[in-house]
Amino acid sequence: MAYIGTPQTLTVPRQGSNGAPPALPEAAVTGADPLLLSDAIGPARAGVLDTTLHRSSEALAGRRIIDVNSTLNGGGVAEMLHRLQRYSRGAGLDARWFTLRGDPAFFALTKQLHHFLHGADASGPPLDRAGAEHYAAVCEANARALLRAVRPGDVVTLHDPQTAGLVAHLRRAGARVIWRCHVGTDDPNPYTDRAWAFLRPWLETADAYVFSRERYIPGWLAGRRVAVIQPSIDPLSAKNRPLASSVAAAILSRVGLRAPVDGDGPALYRRGDGFVGRIRRAPTCLCSASPPPADAPLILQVSRWDPLKDMVGVLASFAEAGGSLDGAHLALVGPDVTGVTDDPEGGRVYAECEALWHRLPDRVRTRAHLACLPMADAEENAVIVNALQRSASVVTQKSLAEGFGLTVTEAMWKGSPVVASAVGGIRDQIMHGVNGILLDDPSDGLSFAAHASGLVGDRHRAGALGVGARHRVRENFLDDRQLLQRTSLYRSVARV
Repeated sequence: MAYIGTPQTLTVPRQGSNGAPPALPEAAVTGADPLLLSDAIGPARAGVLDTTLHRSSEALAGRRIIDVNSTLNGGGVAEMLHRLQRYSRGAGLDARWFTLRGDPAFFALTKQLHHFLHGADASGPPLDRAGAEHYAAVCEANARALLRAVRPGDVVTLHDPQTAGLVAHLRRAGARVIWRCHVGTDDPNPYTDRAWAFLRPWLETADAYVFSRERYIPGWLAGRRVAVIQPSIDPLSAKNRPLASSVAAAILSRVGLRAPVDGDGPALYRRGDGFVGRIRRAPTCLCSASPPPADAPLILQVSRWDPLKDMVGVLASFAEAGGSLDGAHLALVGPDVTGVTDDPEGGRVYAECEALWHRLPDRVRTRAHLACLPMADAEENAVIVNALQRSASVVTQKSLAEGFGLTVTEAMWKGSPVVASAVGGIRDQIMHGVNGILLDDPSDGLSFAAHASGLVGDRHRAGALGVGARHRVRENFLDDRQLLQRTSLYRSVARV
């Protein structure tokens, strides 16, 4: 098997001593009773969820329900799968979650596909014959490893471009295969055409396809089984469960994103296993002259260090409008750039932000803060984000393109006022002026800053938007809805 790239960096599955490839990494997920959601969604919805999931587990008995993506940590897909797996297992489904392996050349190519599916240009490797051959080789090796856990009749959901090359291998083994794409654009262009031209041959034999918006569905899928399933959040996860303001303040002081004050308690929180956790890890990188004062308004964006999230643009807009922001501070927060295996651009984007931060005038730089949160403990990472989103005066998501935007959903659930770009799935979440603010032009930094400063200065309006935001999420974007949609699709493709 030939690979293109640096041989010593390859991490694709290799043949074991018995001639078989090693098994793919499998997530260790503990099941959770779906009825735990009752307090958030109400007993009626929880009852429907519980009954439907248990009936589905009986209908799907003897079949494994498998998810496959490219990373266990970092990004909305991995977080979402962890939660959905928990409730599926708790309802009796034999749910499994595996991640594929790849080398830098593979992930550079799939990140190029990611950008192209968003309709954006990128400077990654060409989608040429050599790239296709390398992609095929990596996917074949992963498929051989995955097939150790897949039996005829199992239902396998493959997530995003990294996994498209597994479809035919799994179908030949007798599995029912769903391919789910979490990215897309409302306005197809030559870049999306190039991405689909590359991916289509790998996807032709899938049993079903899932997209986050109807407008993301390519025309060549007309007449196929296609479902629209929007992402969702778990109100009980470490990132979204209630957190007292005093606890949030102590956590932010511990990680250097709030100045400590007399009376701050220890940075303790309740972990999912019931034990008390303590925030022990500081950000792996932090650009900050000094922490924001405890009483300073905070404008926050939490995102991957991805060019399409436009973290650099947020910082530049803040600098351009610095004098009009009423003493507000800005925090740009993302994951440790070494902690997300399938995103090769994170380090470069963070470096661009850091370089711009150093060039800012002192009066602006002292109010701007960059932080990379540690990924070693996913629950600790999540509770830091929870504290940030609950403490922010305004949460932003100035994305240039967005498949859905779960950071928007998370902030809305916490009742935080949100200013976000009118792109992709964000349009489905925010009703402008009712439960948030939509930016018609994400590149208009002055308009962005004006909306953010307007909410900082008008707490009554900000509060009203926050109330509407929480209601919007409760009705449309909690995990019970997605669990019902997923299990319905499983039964459809399994024909049970």
